[in-house]
Amino acid sequence: MTGIFIAAGFALILFFLERIFPLRKRKRGMLSRLTVNSAVSITTFTVAFLLIRPTTSFFLGWTASTPFGVMRWFRLTGLWEVLFGFLLLDLSFYYWHIANHKIPFLWRFHNVHHIDPDLDVSTGFRFHPGEVALSTFFRAIQVALIGVSASTFVIYEVLFQMGTFFHHSNLRLPLRLERVLNLIFVTPRMHGIHHSNFRKETDSNYSVVFSVWDRLHRTIGLGIPQQEIDIGVPGYTKKRDNYLKQVLILPFVQQQEYWRDESGHNQISRGEERRRRTQWLVE
Repeated sequence: MTGIFIAAGFALILFFLERIFPLRKRKRGMLSRLTVNSAVSITTFTVAFLLIRPTTSFFLGWTASTPFGVMRWFRLTGLWEVLFGFLLLDLSFYYWHIANHKIPFLWRFHNVHHIDPDLDVSTGFRFHPGEVALSTFFRAIQVALIGVSASTFVIYEVLFQMGTFFHHSNLRLPLRLERVLNLIFVTPRMHGIHHSNFRKETDSNYSVVFSVWDRLHRTIGLGIPQQEIDIGVPGYTKKRDNYLKQVLILPFVQQQEYWRDESGHNQISRGEERRRRTQWLVE
């Protein structure tokens, strides 16, 4: 429970800081977005409490009593277990994030997160409860295969949530500071590019805590000025697309053509020329 309060307190601090030092201009009113994102997050946390928590608890107990999992096979204990367990948890979430973009059925749910017309710390709470429910299967496999201890898992979960809130925030950090941080961690400018409505940019920057996974897999995309980024998904830019009812039923109804805007223009090609201007973050 302490970890939950730490992450929630961190999110609250970011909420106030991003209003004092905003990175991008808002397109929609804050109150309506917060209402929808808060309502979605309540359903999401309920599902997480009912499904993910007992599932991970069961498999953490199971791996502790069996010689199964990477940590057991290599007999890693103490700080080595914490270090490599943390890295493998983060790497596996990188792959899970890619799966949510590449597998059409999973994308139906993850798209709810991406159609938010603005990007701030509240977006870090906005995940469809169906996505969280489906991730229960991934969590079970993740914990069982890696075989991490309960303490390592808790440490990662807290930092995972804090990292999610941080890189979704609309906080403008000094560029030099963010460039240094980005050598190791996922930062707001980096993840802002992932929420671009250009698919070539959306299909980059999948990492959660450590940015190294995108660098190693060559999925990193930097160098896009934040004011050139239009947050969202082109096929879901109407105001009613973000009404609470529409958001909750979105995965279960006929999908619109994601990457074409209201005028029918395909926005994929427009992002191609600007994707690799530089491999450094810019203003």
